[in-house]
Order: sequence, then structure tokens, then C-alpha cells
Amino acid sequence: MTQAPNVHDAEPIPEAARAEIDRLLQSGDLFRYTAPQDAPVSLLEREFAAFMGSTYALAVSSCSAALFLSLKALGLPRGARVLIPGFTFAAVPSSVVHADCQPVLCEVGEDYRIDIEDFTKRLNENIAAVIVSHMRGHTSDMDAIMALCDAHDIPVIEDAAHSLGTLWDGRKIGTIGKVGCFSFQSYKLVNAGEGGIMVTDDADLVAQAVIMSGAYEHNWAKHMAGDDPALASAFARWQNKLPLYNLRLSNLGAAIIRPQLAEVPRRVRDGRANHDYVAERLNTSPFLHVPPKLAKEDRAPDSIQFNLVDLSDDEARHFAEAAAARGVKVQVFGQSTDNARAFWNWQFIPGPAPELPRTRAMLMRACDCRLPARLTRDELDFIALTLLDAAQDAVGGVRAYGT
Repeated sequence: MTQAPNVHDAEPIPEAARAEIDRLLQSGDLFRYTAPQDAPVSLLEREFAAFMGSTYALAVSSCSAALFLSLKALGLPRGARVLIPGFTFAAVPSSVVHADCQPVLCEVGEDYRIDIEDFTKRLNENIAAVIVSHMRGHTSDMDAIMALCDAHDIPVIEDAAHSLGTLWDGRKIGTIGKVGCFSFQSYKLVNAGEGGIMVTDDADLVAQAVIMSGAYEHNWAKHMAGDDPALASAFARWQNKLPLYNLRLSNLGAAIIRPQLAEVPRRVRDGRANHDYVAERLNTSPFLHVPPKLAKEDRAPDSIQFNLVDLSDDEARHFAEAAAARGVKVQVFGQSTDNARAFWNWQFIPGPAPELPRTRAMLMRACDCRLPARLTRDELDFIALTLLDAAQDAVGGVRAYGT
């Protein structure tokens, strides 16, 4: 095989979604609150909650919207300090800023996970809430994090945008904290182009989030699937007392998502197998290292991350260029211009720029490569060999010519 695989397209949308979309287009019934009951978005919420083993789910316009609504529903005061990892996507600190709170960043190690020692130190700095980003599907030590936060009575929000299908000690990621937030953007395990969903067992929290998401007047009643006195009481309590941000998901989005839920176990299985196959090959190089998973973690990867070992800045740039020339796009997080995952580019955060030397050093050598579950073994071999050859070229070329 000589042609680079297409790693950007997602899997085809199931035929069942196309039939439902045609039905919706014929009816024009695209707004989630038009139908008196059982609109596609409402059905998605029930199905996703059941899939996760959660009591409630709320589908919204994005995972960022879910994070924002989660923070607002916690009732945090203006300026409240929210602890987040220094390695995440810019949307996470943005959601904190949107919620009128102050992001506080903690260090992340070479394995892309929260540095528990630094996290512990910063947790004592008047932190009101924590967002744990399972960045690129890498789960931090949730036992340690939850024990620390529970001891301080600090609520935990899980940013599980990349972690649908991931388990921690047998528990589904997104159900360990007070609320879990997921993404349906095209590069995630379930693809609707855009969209997000939050899950929780807290009736008061979800009632607030539902109203703020845009359930004006009494449309919140369409979120009641049966007799739920706690939820009904919460809706009545918050009626007319919260602003509306209109972050709803449309019926079209729900129609695309619903039939894909049945595909999640297969996609998880295939994605994990693909990741582990390529990781084993990359780890044969002295210049590339894929950090191992934590013992209690069962991952659901749709991409692969690895570190460049003992390469200079010039060699790191040469590596990315050599891979791209062969048709495989690799992102070196800290060296990609204006990268939204490099914390020094989050200049919208109020106050002085954070000092995170360990996270900065990791980002300057941490690489990211798409690895969809649909790829064949030949395509995986092409990617792995390209990365191995690019690393060899980078080291050999730069060191041979002293450039």
C-alpha cells in the first residue's frame, strides 16, 4: 500500500438515521419542543441516560455548552475558582470564563494525566469546583481525585468529550463525578457534526440546566418521562428564576446520534485494538514513546498520542514535516502555531499567565495523530511505518547537517 489513509472522515451515518431525517424533513418538525412528547431529542436523552446508567441526561448544542450549564447549575458565585488541568482544549477554560468563574490550572505529566501532587496543592487554594478533562481519552487517577474532592466537599465535573465508552475500575467515565459531559462533534466516537450531552443523578442540578438550556415557560415538562417527584419539585422551584441561554440540540442532531449508540461497543473495541497495535510498533523506536494506560483504565481511543524522546525543537519540527510529506498529519501540541490545547494560548483567562513548567515541557514533545476505529490493518501499518521513518529522518537529517 502506497497511499496515505484518510483519517479525517467519520464512519457513515447508519441508514436508520437517514430514514428518520427524511421523516423530519417531510414534517418540518425540527424543534425539540414542538411535539407534545417523545421528540427525537427526548428519546435520545432517555436512551443515553440508560446507556450510561445515569438517572438524567440533557442534550445540548455542544460539550462546551454542557460544561457551562453544569457550572451555572452548581450555583457558583461570580469569580469562583475552578481547578482544571493545564492540558485540555481551550473550550474548557472558556466555559469557566463564560460562567463568570476563574480558571485555575494544575500541572499535567508526561502521560497526559493530572499531576496528583500539584492538584492536591492547588485544591487548597479556595477552589469551588473541579473539571477533570479526560484529555484525548486519557483518564487521570479518579480514585485519588474523588477522594481529595470529597474530603473538601468540592463538586467534580467530568469533561468526557473524548471518553465515551471508557471505564475506570469498571465504572463508566462521566458517571463518577457529580456530572459528566460528552461531545458529538465529528472527531468523537459518536458523530453528529456538533452537539453534546450531560448526565447526572442530581435532580436539582439537571432541572436548572434544562431551564437554562432554553426550556422556556413550561417546556421543562417534556423532560419528564414518568413520575419523578424530586425532578418536578426542582422544576417548580426554579421556574422563572434562571436566565435562558438557548443551547438546545435540534431533532436533526438527535436523529443522527440515536442509531449510533448501538455502534459504541464495536467502535470502542476496534479503536482500542487499532491504538494498541500502532502503540506497540511506535514503542520499538528509541525516539517515540506511547505512555501506558493506568491499571484501572479501559480506554476507548480514536487517536494516538506519543512523546518524542530526546529530540530537539528543530528535530521535533522536522519530524512533523517529514510525516506530513508522507501523508500522515502529526500535531506536536506545543509547536503547532496557536494550538488551542497549549495553555499559553489561552490569553482570555483573567490575570497573569500561569507557570506550568512540567506541562509546557510535555506539550513541546507530545504528538497527536488521528486513528479512527474504521482503519484497516494495512492503513495502520502505513501510519506506523510513516511515523517510525519520520522520526529516524528527523534525527538523522538534523544531526547529520547540524541544522
